[in-house]
Amino acid sequence: MAEETSNRRSIARDGDLIPLRVATRTWFAISLQTFGGPAGQIAVMQHKLVDEKRWIGQQRFLHALNYCMLLPGPEAQQLAIYIGWLLNGYAGGLIAGILFVLPGVVALLALSALYVGAGSTTLVTGLFAGLAPAVIAIVVHAVQRVGKKALHHPALVALAVASFLALTVFKVPFPVVIAVAAALGWLLSRRIPAILTAPSHRSADGPAPLISDDALHHEAPSLGRNGKILALGLVLWFAPVVLAAIVFSRNSVFVDQSLFFSGAAVVTFGGAYAVLSYVAHQAVNVFGWLKAGEMVRGLALAETTPGPLIMVVQFVAFVGAYRNPGSLDPWVAAVLASFLVTWVTFVPCFLFIFLGAPYVERLRSNHHLSAALTGITAAVVGVIANLAVFFALHNLFDQVVAHRWGPVHLDLPVLASWNPTAWAITAIAMVLIFRIGWSTMRVLGVCAVLGLVATLVSRLL
Repeated sequence: MAEETSNRRSIARDGDLIPLRVATRTWFAISLQTFGGPAGQIAVMQHKLVDEKRWIGQQRFLHALNYCMLLPGPEAQQLAIYIGWLLNGYAGGLIAGILFVLPGVVALLALSALYVGAGSTTLVTGLFAGLAPAVIAIVVHAVQRVGKKALHHPALVALAVASFLALTVFKVPFPVVIAVAAALGWLLSRRIPAILTAPSHRSADGPAPLISDDALHHEAPSLGRNGKILALGLVLWFAPVVLAAIVFSRNSVFVDQSLFFSGAAVVTFGGAYAVLSYVAHQAVNVFGWLKAGEMVRGLALAETTPGPLIMVVQFVAFVGAYRNPGSLDPWVAAVLASFLVTWVTFVPCFLFIFLGAPYVERLRSNHHLSAALTGITAAVVGVIANLAVFFALHNLFDQVVAHRWGPVHLDLPVLASWNPTAWAITAIAMVLIFRIGWSTMRVLGVCAVLGLVATLVSRLL
């Protein structure tokens, strides 16, 4: 702490507000605690950076978070990049953003390989028999948690319901739902200003923070700066995709996955839960990279690892490339696709922050953007509810049939194919989360044990 205190009153010659090595150690420590989705990840940064180290003020922290909420992609990782940039410039932003996802990338790569290599064993089958129902309860809890914060007006409730019906009953594409929600949010704000009412926050007690609430980064935006960052960012983003097309052909699974997840990276408003219904539909029904039930297994794995939940796309890429390796060895193809998709998913986050951060003060007071975000946030509740229905259908029942009546496209379960074990574990997970208030990790652990026990008993009988 003495080293940090000595740097509170002055800025080093290289522009760092604190020594980069101190920041690196702190970001690494944070990266190992980022379980439980964005709410838990933001809480970890709040405790470490605002309350404990006092590197950034409470309102300044919320200001940065609000900006990240305007962007597509994992807001918690973008918040880390933003604060890292404030503290140590571009190097700090890169270190914070990379360390935020690195432990999760390594862990999920190992778990994906375990699933592919031993997925049919009794141990792995039993664990997933418990994890998949637990994820249903976790996603339902996300609907309740996000809805409680976002749907503070009847008009927003109606928008959330409309989004749910559009996705579930009429199969409207996810990007269309988000775009319409943004437009409706802007229109509603003109007629009902109350929907923009935001809760007040109290500043944290303690000594003055290193970055005060009214402080802004000194780097001024300019066309030259923006052009350099945009050009470099786009080259870094798409160079591996172009290289994959040259080496493996345009029709390879690597290019298909890279282009799809590059597109998903710019429409992932509302976090991983919101976009997963879109990813699941495309990966299962359009590209055939994995089976419907496997999507929830991938999310279960992502829930057990640190880092953003959108890391589940790494699992999708791994499984999809393993089964469609082209001329490569399946394991080589799977690892390559895993890293490639992770790259195109997270590189845009750095581009969005570095390009837009100097404009954050203008965005903070922009009424139109705030109104659009309000509409998107309300729609996200419906999107997450749609994801819960998708997971429930494909894990609580063994058979699901698609029905079409004109514009209505509805997936309905075959009731006789219900899975009693999955229903029982889901009910237990619901009680643990909603009644007892257990954490995500504890619920997953208990449900995994229950699934393993149930599988062993069924094999012995």
